Amino acid sequence: MQLIDSYIKTYNLLETFIKEEKISNTTEKVAMCLARVFENGNKALICGNGGSNCDALHFAEEFTGRFRSDRKALPAIAISDSSHITCVGNDYGFDYIFSRGVEAYGKEGDFFIGISTSGNSANVIKAVEAAKKAGLKTCLLLGKDGGKLKGMCDYEFIIPGETSDRIQEIHMMILHIIIEGVEKIMFPENYK
Repeated sequence: MQLIDSYIKTYNLLETFIKEEKISNTTEKVAMCLARVFENGNKALICGNGGSNCDALHFAEEFTGRFRSDRKALPAIAISDSSHITCVGNDYGFDYIFSRGVEAYGKEGDFFIGISTSGNSANVIKAVEAAKKAGLKTCLLLGKDGGKLKGMCDYEFIIPGETSDRIQEIHMMILHIIIEGVEKIMFPENYK
């Protein structure tokens, strides 16, 4: 079995992203905005389905726990509580599981991140709508052509991969770079 084609496709996808990212520097802009959000006493909310839900959980725990070194905990919440999801899914439908979380926890000045490898997740679309209505800054990590979510937020990353696994791998890299950027801005003494 030859897996070299998988490495080449992943490398090409990453290379394409890096070239485009150098032009827009979106990760830097998001890190700066998120650092301001935290400095102003606000929080981050993040959500996604399936593997992207795991990425959302990982992103949040990097802020509430630690990433590279000791620092104060920063308020980040993944909308992923199973009792919330099953309750809202049962009472309102699966399309509302994230938007109800945004309504419950989000306030003006907070930061929302949605993850959708297809760009067409109805529950992420409704969450973006709720976040914008509440006055949150918004960011999306998308895949393929961006789908229905393309252009809906203040910031977006579109990874033009063919499969969710490759898209998610680059999404996680982006999330880690954003976290590192926030730490460098807020805790520069840890990066000497």
